[in-house]
Amino acid sequence: MSSQSAARVDAHQHFWQLAARAGAWPPPELAPIYRDFAPHDLAGLLRQNGVGATVLVQSLPSEIDTRYMLGLANRHDFIAAVVGWVDLKAPDAPARITALATHSKLRGLRPMLQDLDDDNWIDDPALTPAVNAMLRHKLSLDALVLPRHLPALLAFAGRHPTLPIVIDHLGKPAMVPVPDPQWLDNMAQLAALPQVACKLSGMVTEVGVHWTVDQLAPYARHVLQVFGPQRVMWGSDWPVLQLAADYGAWVDASEALLAHLEPAQRAAVFGHNARRFYRIAPAEDQ
Repeated sequence: MSSQSAARVDAHQHFWQLAARAGAWPPPELAPIYRDFAPHDLAGLLRQNGVGATVLVQSLPSEIDTRYMLGLANRHDFIAAVVGWVDLKAPDAPARITALATHSKLRGLRPMLQDLDDDNWIDDPALTPAVNAMLRHKLSLDALVLPRHLPALLAFAGRHPTLPIVIDHLGKPAMVPVPDPQWLDNMAQLAALPQVACKLSGMVTEVGVHWTVDQLAPYARHVLQVFGPQRVMWGSDWPVLQLAADYGAWVDASEALLAHLEPAQRAAVFGHNARRFYRIAPAEDQ
């Protein structure tokens, strides 16, 4: 394994226990992912694909789940950062954030915006106390959004210009042959804000099992153009990825999508950007 590949960071992956999810997603009909997923299920895939560290991201709106993930990070060195959940509009949100931030691997929080009834939930000054607490503890925000949420996210980002924000899964655009002009424009507007980044992840599950690199290319090309290779970070979205591809197939597809970049730019997308954004130590220091 080359030193460059060993420095790769998977900036977006999950673990879960079905017994703790009380009927929450995933449903039984999603058979490939309707089971428990734990660190031992992923560790071998990381070694096979030259990934040295991961960012473990919440998949339940639960502080109990966040503490479960932080416990896993205590026991598994490859989990270099955790993105958890707090009710950011709760009156005691700042205190809850402070309590969770005592854990050294908490690096960010993620409201599950795609599941909320109010598309404008994030565009609310009531979030300011929680954001101020996040800033005090050097936490970032992962934006789990659909295209309809992007205008509200833009307003929120403009209100909080020092809060690092990363858009998960390119904002989940409909992966049609010609990208929607509204998505193109909204992503360009967000990219104009220097504190906003984007994850190159989640695309194959939006297409389905018959995806091709050619289908993904216009979307990857746009985010690389507007954000630049220094603000795009690669992630697998494993195990959700398994609905459409295996880990190695997504790595291969990503290498094809990034083949036109200079080596240093590819290294940035595959790891250095995530290390900077989530404050993960360089590989040689771990």
